[in-house]
Amino acid sequence: MDSITHLALGAALGEATLGKKIGARAMAWGAFANTVPDLDVMAGFFTSPINALAFHRGFMHSIVFGLLAAAGIGCAVEWLYHSGLYRRRRYKWAVFSGVLVFYALLMFGIQMIFGEAVKSWGWLTAAVLVGLGLAWFIWSKYVSQDLADVSVSRKEWILFFFITIFSHPVLDCFNVYGTQLFQPFNDHRVSFDNISVADPLFSIWLLLGILIASFLSKTIKARRIVNWSGIVISMVYMCFTFYHKAVFNRIFAESLEKEKVEYKRCMSGPSILTNSLWLGVAEGDTAFYHGYYTFFDEDKRVKKFNVIPKHHELLKDYENDRTVKILKWFSSGYYNVIIRKDGRLQFNDLRYGSFEEGFKNENDYVFKFILEKKDGKLEAEQSREGRKIDGKAFSKYMDRVFAKKTE
Repeated sequence: MDSITHLALGAALGEATLGKKIGARAMAWGAFANTVPDLDVMAGFFTSPINALAFHRGFMHSIVFGLLAAAGIGCAVEWLYHSGLYRRRRYKWAVFSGVLVFYALLMFGIQMIFGEAVKSWGWLTAAVLVGLGLAWFIWSKYVSQDLADVSVSRKEWILFFFITIFSHPVLDCFNVYGTQLFQPFNDHRVSFDNISVADPLFSIWLLLGILIASFLSKTIKARRIVNWSGIVISMVYMCFTFYHKAVFNRIFAESLEKEKVEYKRCMSGPSILTNSLWLGVAEGDTAFYHGYYTFFDEDKRVKKFNVIPKHHELLKDYENDRTVKILKWFSSGYYNVIIRKDGRLQFNDLRYGSFEEGFKNENDYVFKFILEKKDGKLEAEQSREGRKIDGKAFSKYMDRVFAKKTE
């Protein structure tokens, strides 16, 4: 899931676990802990793109890592409060600065992902105002305060951090990317494919719960009720997404049967930011059949299937190449290969669909890798070409979600 959702989930679970004992610090530690597994993205700075792809959501998202990290961080935090270091002003200033730097990096990441869609004075003003509000909140509730004693045992800290750390990979299991929960013993990726990597209708309740609870005293019962309400509503919504998936799978299968499409297997998943627009991919002998459906359509069927030739033969000379093996494993076999205009090969993961829903050219694929032979081996680099996301593109996408007809 996206970083904001993980922060909110960690804060909510932290509050539910130790909020009554240590107040807002439970939210802060929970938010921190829930982001720890995603530090594996730092591998991209030290290794090749293909190795980073295999490493992300690998060992640092596993059960084993959750246990080890919980024990290590739990013992360190227990020492922090036992030693009294947490009361020192320099430490508090370091925490204050670290949070603001993380916020700035988060905003930069959002800008990199959404590009033109967030390049506006309105977005910049909102980001600055939220940042100032965050700075004020930390200053008034933390830096300027004389912090109370913390009476939490080492076992309680370890349990707290296991819950808040391991909930991260568990949540990641519900989207298409998948999570290697059983590393280092098995690289199987657990993937239920029922919710998008970013879904506001899941995250908003967690955010509202912790936001309201943060302004209430830790001794007030209403604080716990509000926080738990956010958690429960989000979980109910998660269950609802499984219902949506079951309905779409039936519609997809019936539509394939009506078009007399013969296929070996199929998969489905929701589009970004919504659980209303779904895509399905069915594998035939020589091609994949790709179709979209929105629950706002009156006609309960997939109206159009894109037939996407596999062209797997283009990789026949590289069957034993490590890069090709990783890409095939990552895509779960739902991929095709094309020859780009510049003559290079392009590997496309079809589980993520198309920008224009048509797969007409090399830049229409959402998740793609350009392959190039160097020193007798293939190297892969993820291509972000075609990802121009501006207000017009977003409006067009939402029209598709709500089944609005466009000229």
